[in-house]
Amino acid sequence: MKIALYGASGMIGSRVTKEATERGLEITAITRTGAEVPGAAANLKGDMGDAEFDRQVVADHDVIVSTTGPSRTGAPHEEWLQALETLAQASGDKRVFVVGGAGSLFVGDTMLKDTEGFPEAYKAESETGTKALELMRAGNYSPWTLISPAPEIGPGERTGTYKTELETPAGDSISAEDFAVAMVDEIVDAKHIDARFTVANRALQSLSRSDPAPRE
Repeated sequence: MKIALYGASGMIGSRVTKEATERGLEITAITRTGAEVPGAAANLKGDMGDAEFDRQVVADHDVIVSTTGPSRTGAPHEEWLQALETLAQASGDKRVFVVGGAGSLFVGDTMLKDTEGFPEAYKAESETGTKALELMRAGNYSPWTLISPAPEIGPGERTGTYKTELETPAGDSISAEDFAVAMVDEIVDAKHIDARFTVANRALQSLSRSDPAPRE
């Protein structure tokens, strides 16, 4: 199986590359700089907002993965949403995986991003992540899967175990390593077609904060 991975040098992308290659899958690492990502079969310089580039990538791969996210350096978030839509439109009948955010998960009838105490610093990114989920659900993009991490995600241990839910947090946190395990599991054994799901390690204790995942 040949996988095209946008954002392959980031925290999640690099771990997905490692997990996938260790299972015998072939990763083409795509970054804005063309950086060499350990384990990747090939490294490409490109942007998912480039429709022609996307079409060429899609033609040569079985699965398309985006571990990118909206800018944290001041660029308009709308640019990332447009780029994601461009990639989705180019995907045709190839399966597309998108790493989403935790802010759109529900606590009761309220999205996590709208709950009391949600950190203001992460609000804009969470709003954009919610729009990304809405985009995938509203568009004629099939098959797609969006995976939301637990509210807290960061480098840690690969345990190979995790819990899943669809619309509510499965727990407080997940290691980036186990998030990669969950993503690769879904790639090789599809269980969430045209749907969002979320994964976590630690049992649900508190939802007082939400740390966005570092990325490329």
